[in-house]
Amino acid sequence: MGSARVSKSLPLQVAAVCFRRRGTAVEFLLVNTNGGNKWTFPKGSPEARLSHSQAAEREAAEEAGALGTIEPRHFHLYIHSKGVFWQPGGVQEFVVKAFLMEIHELRRADEPQRRPTWFSPEEARQRLAKGREVKYAHELEAVIDRALERLHFHGEHLGPTSESRHARAAAHS
Repeated sequence: MGSARVSKSLPLQVAAVCFRRRGTAVEFLLVNTNGGNKWTFPKGSPEARLSHSQAAEREAAEEAGALGTIEPRHFHLYIHSKGVFWQPGGVQEFVVKAFLMEIHELRRADEPQRRPTWFSPEEARQRLAKGREVKYAHELEAVIDRALERLHFHGEHLGPTSESRHARAAAHS
């Protein structure tokens, strides 16, 4: 099942793919990278005392001030890079486990320079791709696509939302 690229021994990071529903639309919460010139998902290294989903949830709170419900299992793996080839240390690649997290509340982020911002799926794809090598841009765009597939699948198979139940109840009264 694993990709040949992922089977290399790359360091692991965890990411919270934060989203919210706006009617039938979905928006994604992105943060600036440490350098501030690119957008990304809240992510970081796992911790021995936390599950991977708990570590991703912690990153969402620290980097974006995002609180919500995170899925216990990752829905996607992707390759991410840090650094640039012309600087000391060069480019470092990571395997990132991506976890879906529905956001219920935003508070002040521990890292305000991250500027957490909501984007439509198309705008999120564009922001994630900007300033990145094509292969890494494609990796991040695929995260949005997989998240949307998963949310669409869940939306159809988990039954009606409380909003649609209330609307139906009002229509029948």
